[in-house]
Amino acid sequence: MQVSTRNQWPGVVKAINHGNIVSEVTLEISPNVTVVSIVSKSAVEALGLTVGSQAYALVKSTEVTLAIE
Repeated sequence: MQVSTRNQWPGVVKAINHGNIVSEVTLEISPNVTVVSIVSKSAVEALGLTVGSQAYALVKSTEVTLAIE
């Protein structure tokens, strides 16, 4: 697989919470560091994602917002 996305982090699926249409997938990319992605339920099924499976987080963003209180 070749992609142009520069931020690519391999990880392990730690949790999948299915909704009616979308699923929340938690990917652990290093100990105690997780990335959460909201994807369609059909995409989770098509990729064959299950807890414990390996996947990549591909992050492409033109904007990052930070906030403090």
